[in-house]
Amino acid sequence: MKRGIRPELVWGISLSEEMQGEILSALGSGYHLRNWPEDALPKERDIARCNPLVIWITREAWLSIPDDVRRRLREWDIPQRVLILEDGKSVSDFEDVVENGFLSAVSLPLTTKKIRDVIFRAKEVKSLYDDIFRMTREIMLERELLARKTDLILFLNQVLTRASESLDPGVILTQAREDLGLLLPIKALMAAFWQTDEQGVLEAEFFLEPDMEPGFEETWTGYLLDNVQRLTQRPVSGYQVAYLGPAETRDDPPDYSLDPSGVLLLPLKTAGHVFGCLAISRGPGHSMGKDEVQALYAAVNHLSLALRNAALFSEIKTKADHDGLTRIHNRRAFDERLLDELRRHQRYPGNLSLLMLDLDHFKQVTDTHGHLAGDLVLREIGRILQESLRSTDFGARYGGEEFVVILPQTSEEQAWVLAERLRRAIAGLQFEFESREFQVTTSIGVATLKPGALNKRVDLLRQADEALYQAKASGRNMVCVSGGIADRKAAAAQAS
Repeated sequence: MKRGIRPELVWGISLSEEMQGEILSALGSGYHLRNWPEDALPKERDIARCNPLVIWITREAWLSIPDDVRRRLREWDIPQRVLILEDGKSVSDFEDVVENGFLSAVSLPLTTKKIRDVIFRAKEVKSLYDDIFRMTREIMLERELLARKTDLILFLNQVLTRASESLDPGVILTQAREDLGLLLPIKALMAAFWQTDEQGVLEAEFFLEPDMEPGFEETWTGYLLDNVQRLTQRPVSGYQVAYLGPAETRDDPPDYSLDPSGVLLLPLKTAGHVFGCLAISRGPGHSMGKDEVQALYAAVNHLSLALRNAALFSEIKTKADHDGLTRIHNRRAFDERLLDELRRHQRYPGNLSLLMLDLDHFKQVTDTHGHLAGDLVLREIGRILQESLRSTDFGARYGGEEFVVILPQTSEEQAWVLAERLRRAIAGLQFEFESREFQVTTSIGVATLKPGALNKRVDLLRQADEALYQAKASGRNMVCVSGGIADRKAAAAQAS
């Protein structure tokens, strides 16, 4: 430690000598630890005079403190308090950690990583409070701005308080939409988070406004997907979609139209690591002053910390269920949904049908026009499926140029009618890429489980695959079923 630099002060309450040694060893020479006994706890004047960064206290000591003293300690906003759980205890054993105002709870042994992580988080929170105090001093010096500054302080305090009340990202974002609406007019608030899995694959999770029409939802999903790939400089392999809660107060009908020039795209980051972004669609004709901009960034910084802590605390990993290219469900989501539908089919009467689609001669498309042209075709097939299916149906990309559709409560005849409509829609598409036009066709296999059938998942897939093979072998660009349809002409008439 350099001469003349005052060490950072941390406190402890009823810490053993071993705990004190572990904390000092982890923090190094730039810190000084003062340990208070249970019978001589610090007063508020000690806090004001010494301004410690954090207070470490064991669970046993906390529970032994009289209720009135414990209540007084809970009312302290600064310094941050950290609860040390003794052997055999865990965070789940002490459910009111957040309620009692602790920054965090750590279990023994006190490793260097645990101690430094706590100090890092304490400094983040202290920095936010320092911003508030600095703004307060400015208010005192500039009396003419008192009312405006006070409003901003209250705004930041509300954001800080409400963001810390939940460990659910959806709840935090819903509250943030209401709170940030005090600062600027918000038409819509969306968010994107991303992470890389063990294989280095980038997966994302999008939070959208509730009750959006499919067209708006697709537009915003595409906007977020493009920006995630721009910010990370990597393609998104898959994503899942979640939704914010409904707005508490909204006078006008919601406007979810997307104007990129009116969207504030704010990165979410902690410790220099960007893990997500907020997309705020603003109302027209609003300009922000310097103080409002500073308040917005201070609020977003704390939201970043709250959202990151929520993810780390709950140890939630993004489970991608959409295909990044076609924007429909992927193979993993299909496998899970098919199992659910088979269980439902065994419990309740009704038909369950499955379509399996494969684009004809797709390799010729990529060989002739390139892989970008192939991507264009696959995206268009995904769009057709989204627009053609009922809300109860489930379309997915099965792999490569192959797609599948689950049709609950759908007979073989009805499934054939839909398959024929899809085949005609795809055959009628006219693609253009680099001034060259081309078309594609598809072969479709149909399989159906009738009421009471006990066929397993593999049987239904096998039947659909065999029907698809039959369509391929019979000349392609056609629909074949695993069982016959009594009157194909009548079914074809329904499809037209």
